Amino acid sequence: MSHYSIHTIATVVQAQVVQEGMMDTPIEHLCIDSRRIIDAPHSVFFALHTSKRNGHDYIHACYEKGIRCFIVEEAIDTSVLKEATVLQVSNSLHALQQLAAYHRHRFSIPVIGITGSNGKTIVKEWLYQLLSDRFAIARSPKSYNSQVGVPLSVWQLQPHHTLGIFEAGISQQDEMEALAFIIQPTIGVFTHLGDAHREGFENKEQKLQEKWKLFQKASVLIYSPDVCGGVNIPSTSIQQLQWGKDETNELQIVSVKKETQHTDIVLKWKQQTHHLQLPFTDEASVQNALTCTAVCLYLEIPVEVLQQKLLQLKPVSLRLELKKGRHQCTLINDSYSADLDSFEIALNFLQQQQQHSRRSIILSDLAVGTEQEAATYNALVRLIASHHVQRVVGVGTVLHHYFKEQLPATVSYHAFGSTEELIHQLPLLQLQDEAILIKGARSFELEQLMPLLEQQVHQTVLEINLSAIAHNIQSIRRRLQPGVKLMAMVKAFSYGSGSYEIANLLQYHGVDYLAVAFADEGVELRRAGIRLPIMVMNPESVTFDLLTAYNLEPELYSLEMTAAFANYLQQEGFTYYPVHIKIDTGMHRLGFMPAEWTQLLQWLQGKDLFAVQTVFSHLAAAEDANEDDFTKAQARLFDEACTLIAQATGQSFLKHICNTSGIMRHPQLQYDMVRMGIGMFGVTGFEPTELQEALCLKTTVAQLKQLQPGETVGYNRRGIIEQPSVIATVRIGYADGYPRNLGNGKGFMLVKGVPAPVIGTVCMDMTMLDVTHIAGVKEGDEVMVFGPQLSIEEVAKRSGTIAYEIMSGISQRVKRVYFEE
Repeated sequence: MSHYSIHTIATVVQAQVVQEGMMDTPIEHLCIDSRRIIDAPHSVFFALHTSKRNGHDYIHACYEKGIRCFIVEEAIDTSVLKEATVLQVSNSLHALQQLAAYHRHRFSIPVIGITGSNGKTIVKEWLYQLLSDRFAIARSPKSYNSQVGVPLSVWQLQPHHTLGIFEAGISQQDEMEALAFIIQPTIGVFTHLGDAHREGFENKEQKLQEKWKLFQKASVLIYSPDVCGGVNIPSTSIQQLQWGKDETNELQIVSVKKETQHTDIVLKWKQQTHHLQLPFTDEASVQNALTCTAVCLYLEIPVEVLQQKLLQLKPVSLRLELKKGRHQCTLINDSYSADLDSFEIALNFLQQQQQHSRRSIILSDLAVGTEQEAATYNALVRLIASHHVQRVVGVGTVLHHYFKEQLPATVSYHAFGSTEELIHQLPLLQLQDEAILIKGARSFELEQLMPLLEQQVHQTVLEINLSAIAHNIQSIRRRLQPGVKLMAMVKAFSYGSGSYEIANLLQYHGVDYLAVAFADEGVELRRAGIRLPIMVMNPESVTFDLLTAYNLEPELYSLEMTAAFANYLQQEGFTYYPVHIKIDTGMHRLGFMPAEWTQLLQWLQGKDLFAVQTVFSHLAAAEDANEDDFTKAQARLFDEACTLIAQATGQSFLKHICNTSGIMRHPQLQYDMVRMGIGMFGVTGFEPTELQEALCLKTTVAQLKQLQPGETVGYNRRGIIEQPSVIATVRIGYADGYPRNLGNGKGFMLVKGVPAPVIGTVCMDMTMLDVTHIAGVKEGDEVMVFGPQLSIEEVAKRSGTIAYEIMSGISQRVKRVYFEE
């Protein structure tokens, strides 16, 4: 691993030493995020100042996590950073870029620099797939192509690498020079000139001129004049390898024939004709594959070898999201971008949704310059017509100006001036049994539509008292020893109580970590703006892309999972990715058994793939005093595992074993962190506690019936009327999470504060209550299923289960309402 002394770094970035610590400490890692700290003693934190946040606000958090070198641009209080080295520069971002450029200058290997309006990430990933057996490649993780992403990518270059592949993305003038300075490509690749980020430039010529700056010092430039949209290519003395249909191109594409499942290509290279087959038929994939072909031929990959590799290319995932919507709709969410190229991609995806005969688009104004406005919107109209869209919902005034008269008569058009107006009028659109594409410029915030189109309205409501949860967090904190961190379990929709709503509260109150069961739960939190580190307890190989894309940290619990994730990290070019090691000390659910520890240590020892964030285990019977000896034995086994892992990795990590019951009964086992689960909702199973129950499940009376003796209620006539009775049908059933075995008098609910027993069998959507003894009950009256006057633990006890199951079983169709007292 390459490293630099702090003294060297200070010289490279021309920093003033504000506070001198260990100037000879070797620095191996660059850190810009207090949540992504790797090997803290050998990391330097750059306090970047962006429009959204100020990195200087996170310096103390980084110091607490062990970082001792900081590069800042603002004056900071160093009195609490007694062991730290603090270097001050005029601009922290420029310092980050300078250091990365200095690092890049140490390597004389070929470096491919890729830019273009579209296709950068796909071309980079496909080149890796095509070349990885011939080169040791360092490359940009995912789409790290920004002013910050590029230096972090180039920093990955190590002495064993024989090729670098880095992409550079810009959105306005005067951005590429800094990226070119960092990447210093020897081989330049230009993918495509399109409309993405056009608003930052006066015209396409200016945009192409800016992108061309990446190649100023390259030895060769590889591109197709056909993808430059008729714009004049900037003059350059650099060797050019052009590909395209023209006979003058060094790589001539003689013919392209699209079949049902593949595309046949005839090309001419060095006076010889060759036949290639591509496993794609869409235009973008064919173009990107031909760009890769040109690069591989330049690198002297034999055509016959290249053909075999091309057939093995794997698609690179796009950001389009497919979700189930209300009223039998399918939702395609692409609400974060709006340019002509990505719109066509999204329309192609919409057209693939054959489960619906009707296709609709919710589209906002696009961010385009005045000169390109008419041409862009005219092109939009043509695309909509060619993709057989039946309905367009337009948001914005510019779009309306062009669409009101130009859309075909076969397309119904609904115009709204703003997203807020659309939200207000949304029910009038009567969206039903159709595929709906949601796409717009970021400024319109069309993502606000997603919960409205996904969420089901239901008169059964779960109320969550955020004030009670905050109280419980503080109560649990008071039980912790100084310095012990707090992880909150928000898996299974936060035990049925919500996802990002609860996570936002936890983040506000300074919880240190979140834990979810599956990757998609973590993705939902990230999309909702949750910044806390998130551990995924049940990672699956099919979700590895989501883990890395959304900065989620997997639990490694088996040798198979460890090997699979290690292979993925290696393929994707990640190093020191944060992971959590689960040790099985007696729960026997997930985790490494002692017999597997030797192989686990081999995976962890001497490799640069994993950064171990925590090692943890789970107490099997922390709440049971009769099992305290077993709990102590678990702790001893856990201590042994932690010692071995620390010795093998040389990394510092957090240790945790206590759940809520452990926090309450085993304070000696708090280690570095504890896990708070159902306790945050005031449910512990211990009496008495200072915790407050935070959940209240309510429904309403749908109908009242007057029944006479001999009549029956519900399925199989289980509810037998023995005297004149008033029966209330309430809007909750086992599909909502109310246990079916609470029927026939076993369970009860509160109507006007009075217990009303369940009569008959609990139905899927309804339950019947005997309210004969309760005066004044009316249809629409509120009914409490559990809450302050009827404990969830009482309901669980009557059902023969535990509160966890009741909470996590509450259906997603039950509306969640959050409030503070």
